[in-house]
Amino acid sequence: MRDTVGLLCRYFAAQPLEIVVTHSRCVADLALEIANNLSLSPLERVFIEEAALLHDIGVSQVHAPGLGLMGTYPYIQHGVLGREILEREGLPDHGLVSERHTGVGLTREDIVRQNLPLPLRDMLPVSLPEQIICFADLFYSKKPGHLTERKSMALVRSKLIPFGVEKVEQFDRWREQFRFGVADGDV
Repeated sequence: MRDTVGLLCRYFAAQPLEIVVTHSRCVADLALEIANNLSLSPLERVFIEEAALLHDIGVSQVHAPGLGLMGTYPYIQHGVLGREILEREGLPDHGLVSERHTGVGLTREDIVRQNLPLPLRDMLPVSLPEQIICFADLFYSKKPGHLTERKSMALVRSKLIPFGVEKVEQFDRWREQFRFGVADGDV
C-alpha cells in the first residue's frame, strides 16, 4: 500500500490535516466494509483504501475558513483539483475517484443548472471502486466535532433530495447493489 498519509502531509503542509485524514479514514473503513460484503479481491480492496484516503486531497487547495482551509479555490472544485494533483503524482485512477465523488456524481446538466465553477463534463463514478467510495463518502462530513459520526440512510437521502429525485434513486440503487443496511432495515 502507498504512503497515503505522507502524500497528504505534503499537500496539507500549510493547511490543517486532521479533518481530512479523519474523514477519509472513516470513508475508507466504510468503503472496505462494502468491498468485503461484495467479496472483492485483495488488490481491489487495496485500491479502494488508497483512493478513499486520497479522495479529498484537493481540499488542500480550497478556501473554507470553517475548516481552517485558506486556499484560493471554491470548495466545489476540490474533486477536480484532487484529480490534477493525483495525476501529477502518477495516480490517474485515484484521481478519477477524487473528481467523481461529489454527491452521487455530477452531470454536465447539473453543472449548468447549478452554475457550478467546474469544467463542463460529466463527473459520474463509473467503476465499482469509484461508486463504492462515492457512496461511502455520503455518510461522513468534515464538520469539526462530527467527523466520525455516520449519518443515517434517511439523513443522506434527505440531503440528496434538493439535487433531484434521480440523485436519491441512484443512492438507493447503490444501497441495494452494495447490500448496505438492507438486512437491518435501516431506512
